[in-house]
Amino acid sequence: MRIDPTLTLVIILAIGIVAGLIFDRIAGPGWLTRQIAGSTRGMVTSSLVGIAGAFIGYHLVALAAAGYAPFAGAIVGAALVLWVWRMMR
Repeated sequence: MRIDPTLTLVIILAIGIVAGLIFDRIAGPGWLTRQIAGSTRGMVTSSLVGIAGAFIGYHLVALAAAGYAPFAGAIVGAALVLWVWRMMR
């Protein structure tokens, strides 16, 4: 069963945005970020990093597997990239 590419894009974007927002809620922006940019900038940045991770995870798993497994890869990829990004900040 093939999924429409537009629907796939929307699902990956949604996974990345939700992962970024959850990560931002749990980890929260750093003290310096809150003082300089406010809290909304951290949410937007976390969402964008989550989207990037979701795309990376989706495509890596799609190269190796078929079916709905790439969406699980998108979730893992978003979480992993967000975690690495937070450790580097």
